[in-house]
Amino acid sequence: MIKTDILIIGAGPTGLFAVFEAGLLQLKCHLIDALPQPGGQCSEIYPKKPIYDIPGFPEVLAGELVDNLMEQIKPFQPGFTLGERAETIDKLEDGTFVVTTNKGTKHHAPVVAIAGGLGSFEPRKPILDNLAKYEEDGVAYMIKEPEIYRGKKVLLAGGGDSALDWSIFLADVADQVTLVHRRNEFRGALDSVEKVQHLKNEGKINLMTPSEVVALHGEDMLEKVTVQNVDTLEETEVEVDHFIPLFGLSPKLGPIADWGLEIEKNAIKVNNSYDYQTNVPGIYAIGDVNTYPGKLKLILCGFHEATLMCQSAYQRIFPDKKYVMKYTTVGGVTGFDGSKKEAPKAVVKSID
Repeated sequence: MIKTDILIIGAGPTGLFAVFEAGLLQLKCHLIDALPQPGGQCSEIYPKKPIYDIPGFPEVLAGELVDNLMEQIKPFQPGFTLGERAETIDKLEDGTFVVTTNKGTKHHAPVVAIAGGLGSFEPRKPILDNLAKYEEDGVAYMIKEPEIYRGKKVLLAGGGDSALDWSIFLADVADQVTLVHRRNEFRGALDSVEKVQHLKNEGKINLMTPSEVVALHGEDMLEKVTVQNVDTLEETEVEVDHFIPLFGLSPKLGPIADWGLEIEKNAIKVNNSYDYQTNVPGIYAIGDVNTYPGKLKLILCGFHEATLMCQSAYQRIFPDKKYVMKYTTVGGVTGFDGSKKEAPKAVVKSID
């Protein structure tokens, strides 16, 4: 069983920044996320989209923001359970919690902070008759281990950053890469679109637009797909080992909705006048997953909520201790790895 001080459900920007604020209080954190990497939507959906309202950053790419947050929390050595969804929660007699994932991984903590953004993300699946038959046998909705596709025939579908970026990456890994999109225009970063066009011209990517996959074929494993041109309705069969539809993720509150928390319009109600605690003492909700009067779904608001949550968590874990807040400019930052960041000490010297 994994034990920690604060168990954070959701490894998006708000959850990651909570690690930093908890670290300043010398509290250890462990994060659970259904996605295979930290960053939430910023990493999975729009890593190359600019964000303009992060204090101190006139402009920062979503993926870069995640990278910066990961660097910022590195001294506090957080643990991660990735690619697993928080499924159940049990409150023990001593008031602590045990959270179990869909894969059976158990986590024990006195404080649980739900920072799940808009909820757990589930892939948007194409409407195909026998899609479920090939799931795990040729069909996947996200790429966790790119080496699986080395030397294989891979067909990706989608028109956003994920479809473009993975097509570019797999062009040097797979034996054959086909990108299918139902429009001629892509909605991804311009440089990615230009790279795909360049790879198409070099014969490294087979680009099929405006088209969509309409059928899957194979006995036990996926063997080929039927691609239909949207304009002419002409159909083409393409031999594939893997079909990866990348149509984005659909946010859902998921199993958390059954944890006995007060829910309002698919969000968790919290007490915003103090610490963003839910109706269950010891369980907090921060970031886009929560709701309260005047709520704004902004990353910078999530950072603020994470800060106050950690202060309250400290008092819950150490009710007999009084924490005196010190600015990082005064106290510096001491990591669990022994690192220390602090301002240079003033030198007192008399002048003759």
